Amino acid sequence: MKKTIINVAIASVFLLGACSKQSDSEHGNMTESKASESTVKGVAELGSFGVELDARDESVKPGDDFFQYAGGTWYKNFVMPSDKTRYGAFDRLAERSETQIKALIEDITQGTNLNPEQQLIADFYASYMDVDAANAKGLEPIAPVLKQIAKISNKKALAAAFGRAWLDGSSSPISGSMWFNRLDPDQYQMSIGVSGLGLPDRSYYLDDSQRFMDIRKAYVAHIEQMLDFAEVGNASQKAQQILELETQIADVQWPREKRRNRDLSLNQILRESLTDTYYGFDWDVYLAKTGYQIPHLNISQPQPIKDVIRIIKDQPLDTWKDYLTYHTISNQASLLSDEVFIANFEFYGKTLNGQQQPRPRWKRAIAAMSGTQSLGFAVGKSYVEKHFPASSKAQMGDLVENLRKALGERIAGLDWMGAETKVNAQAKLAAFVPKIGYPDKWQSFKGLEIKSDDLLGNVVRMRQFFRDDSASKELQKTDRNRWGMAPQRVNAYYNSSFNEIVFPAAILQPPFFDPNADAAVNYGGIGAVIGHEMGHGFDDQGSKSDANGIQQNWWTDADRAAFEAKADALVAQYNAYQPIEGNFVNGRNSLGENIGDVGGLSMAYHAYKLSLNGKEAPVIDGITGDQRFFLAWAQVWREKRTEQSMMSQLKGGTHAPGRYRALAPRNHDAWYKAFDVKPDDALYLAPEDRVRIW
Repeated sequence: MKKTIINVAIASVFLLGACSKQSDSEHGNMTESKASESTVKGVAELGSFGVELDARDESVKPGDDFFQYAGGTWYKNFVMPSDKTRYGAFDRLAERSETQIKALIEDITQGTNLNPEQQLIADFYASYMDVDAANAKGLEPIAPVLKQIAKISNKKALAAAFGRAWLDGSSSPISGSMWFNRLDPDQYQMSIGVSGLGLPDRSYYLDDSQRFMDIRKAYVAHIEQMLDFAEVGNASQKAQQILELETQIADVQWPREKRRNRDLSLNQILRESLTDTYYGFDWDVYLAKTGYQIPHLNISQPQPIKDVIRIIKDQPLDTWKDYLTYHTISNQASLLSDEVFIANFEFYGKTLNGQQQPRPRWKRAIAAMSGTQSLGFAVGKSYVEKHFPASSKAQMGDLVENLRKALGERIAGLDWMGAETKVNAQAKLAAFVPKIGYPDKWQSFKGLEIKSDDLLGNVVRMRQFFRDDSASKELQKTDRNRWGMAPQRVNAYYNSSFNEIVFPAAILQPPFFDPNADAAVNYGGIGAVIGHEMGHGFDDQGSKSDANGIQQNWWTDADRAAFEAKADALVAQYNAYQPIEGNFVNGRNSLGENIGDVGGLSMAYHAYKLSLNGKEAPVIDGITGDQRFFLAWAQVWREKRTEQSMMSQLKGGTHAPGRYRALAPRNHDAWYKAFDVKPDDALYLAPEDRVRIW
């Protein structure tokens, strides 16, 4: 949605899924209690073998709607908590992680003789939880920035404001972020792109259907309210002008599916040539304010950058100042008074996502502490010490190697890929670097100052700390030990530049992974997740980088054409899914994730069969091994959403909604046999129409 301008030292990653940390504490406590019990008794946490069979709706045929068959009873009976917009397996684990972290923080805050990192945690949490202080200060914490904006008198000063937006907590139509050089992953590089929108996607500005016109009307009212807090005169007219300004930016942006294309987004340029090629904007002032001196740049959207420069020149300076004022308030509403926060929530929570109530303040505090540009690794160190046993890391390592072996065998047996490309594919697979649980070397927080009575100041100092830390390393060789997620994050990712697959500790729990569950369940859960992340190395974009993370073509033309044909078939398959009348899944924009799902299932199933050593899997509670495998997959993607959240996912996300990710097995022959799926079933695909890539 809304992002600050500079994201320092972050990896280019393909994520497993969106991580929502909104959850009710009662359910989290019950989950934690059962988890402890299962550990003691050595039994699976979910059901008798790792799958909650009572969640099924057996009145639905698996071949008609596998999502409903596997979880329809749960879906029918589950009541969405008022502080959530979606709820599924990710959320279930996220709330467990939150509850565990809350207990850790309470232990720290009640302790004595704290070490430096524990003191940072205690002081930041205290500053966030002091709602009385926040309410008393009102807009005072951002007053210096608002005064600075008011003093902008020319476009040079405006460029400076855009450059320091990362520190001010504002927004800019031109984004600059530290990245890796895709042609030399040992180098850092600054990526320049188009940003600065307050709505989730450009389509929210450009779609003239009634739904989006209503959202835009509500957005203007929201902007006006934010400006009123700062006592900006004629706020109603200025709010409309801000919408019109952002609409111009949205109009020149590339659609998301085009921005995904790594060939189109690779446009390298030296810093010294930037002004000549993208003239009309004071790049020297802008880049100086970012704090980076790095000479290597990449322009992710060349023509849109030129168009945005024109918009910057054409729009009145006062409109840009109002734009900066609004975003400075809205972006930091959670750090200000309750009055400002609730007003911001009414639009971004209720209107855009259907969330009825804000999350409890303690959960918002933990979220603010959990990012990699915050205290995420300080909190994470305590988290893994208490909640991530060495045995889980070892078992996960074994699973990764089993999946690597399975994919290697599958690549060798592909009938659509030639020998030359197979050699390169096997080399890339062999070079995969798995990271499991937590970093080998923890982030240092030496020099960071956190005060127990200065929430916004703490956030600003953290922004400055991480920017300075990143800038100090920008001309050095890239740090391959760096993690792009903290251990308590319920997610996983693939980093193409380092050819690495990363699994934070918090995802290594049921329903993804349970050391006491049946093997079929773990392969259908975390096994398919491992396969999904490996699959990102071979999806439509990740496959454009080689074993060393360098973006270059390692395919023969014939093999690439065969791959693209299969990918196009998968695009068409997902394009047909219609979660909301008239609004379909974008199969092109979600292609990488869909290849990861379909391919990951193939790899995991292959690995599961290898694990049986030629033996038949036992039948448990009347459920065969293959059935358990596919039910475990569907259990992972069981979710419920508000309609607004579903729309936001369709328009602004790169993942298909969970109910359609659960249908990936329809591309696998074994699923048809396991559940006796027939040609007249709704999900049936003729064998020649099933997409088999990896």
